[in-house]
Amino acid sequence: MNGQTQYLNTDLDLRSSEDLKPLTSALEARGVPPLHVTQAENGLWYSILETAVQFSAPEPNIAAMVEGIESLDRTATSIWDSCTQRDFNIGYDCGLVPMGLLSGALSRPPRPHRASRRRSTVDALS
Repeated sequence: MNGQTQYLNTDLDLRSSEDLKPLTSALEARGVPPLHVTQAENGLWYSILETAVQFSAPEPNIAAMVEGIESLDRTATSIWDSCTQRDFNIGYDCGLVPMGLLSGALSRPPRPHRASRRRSTVDALS
């Protein structure tokens, strides 16, 4: 690490009362595999996914996720629509030197009925 703030990765964080396994399987087939899929004691399902190919900026990662989401079949789309959390969690190592952010894909959520939000996580890894 050279002390400059740098992009790490983007996670797609999901929460639903419905089983997320069919949705995460469909997304995995589209290059967005789950890191985990869990049903918690409260009965809700949680999953964190990333793109199979990592990029050096958030925009291509988010674009790849959005492409996978928009190509889902009806069953997987129904599960996506049931999610009460759909966050693109953008991770950065904060470093010591500031870095500007680009808006690109960050301003383009999936098509209607597939709303999501973006959130950034800054970690002090140095």
